[in-house]
Amino acid sequence: MEVIQSIKKEKTGYLLTTKSGLKMPVSEDSLVKHRLLKGSEISVELLKQVKEEASFDIGYQKALNYLSYQLRSEQEIKDYLKKQEISYPQIVMIIDKLKELSLLDDKVFAESYVRTAIRTTDKGPQGVKEFLMKKGVDSGTIADALVLFGDSHQLELGKKLTEKMLRKYQQKSQKERVNKIRQQLFIKGFHTDVISQLIDELDFDEEEDEYGLLVNQGDKLWRRHERLDSRKRNQKIKQSLYQKGFSFDDINRYIEEKEMELE
Repeated sequence: MEVIQSIKKEKTGYLLTTKSGLKMPVSEDSLVKHRLLKGSEISVELLKQVKEEASFDIGYQKALNYLSYQLRSEQEIKDYLKKQEISYPQIVMIIDKLKELSLLDDKVFAESYVRTAIRTTDKGPQGVKEFLMKKGVDSGTIADALVLFGDSHQLELGKKLTEKMLRKYQQKSQKERVNKIRQQLFIKGFHTDVISQLIDELDFDEEEDEYGLLVNQGDKLWRRHERLDSRKRNQKIKQSLYQKGFSFDDINRYIEEKEMELE
């Protein structure tokens, strides 16, 4: 048996101290339920029960606070409580209570994230799927939620992304821009058929001077390699411009014009 020496109010509940020096957190519910008072005797069994109840109450309050900022997945709550050193049995009980009160539901979490992603991000369905998988949502729940992410949403988001990429790479060849846009759409998680449609619908400026872009890139390369002998210089410039997506005919035309300037 232990004798309660003091019970002090703290931010997260109460601190119970016994005459033997044992200290443990106690919830207000436990104090009332077990009629714990200063000077009362308390058995080892009851101390263990009170400790478990305190762990549950503390963990539950922490979970509620964690949920107050935004929706969470079940796995996120489990990982968070584990970091807070809440015991596994108590975590299971807390999860069950949160579900019972409809405060934790992976289906709601997944559907909410899909809607938010459509409105506020440039992620495609695969990108959203990967995010939800990292949050521990099961594949079936993810698949059901992704029904909300139709092709029309993908095309709308994809068009915004392609327009942004066209502006970003406006000084590069059309071929290189197409490759970079295709790559970015794939990385963001858009479906391949949607990517193909977006690429087919790319709207390049009809008055755009592709050769002018080549000259701009070529002059930079020419200055970089001008100290090399003509054969090595031309070889490096041709290789670099071809990798940037310019045509062989335009590249050869550029080299010929540059060499004529040197004559």
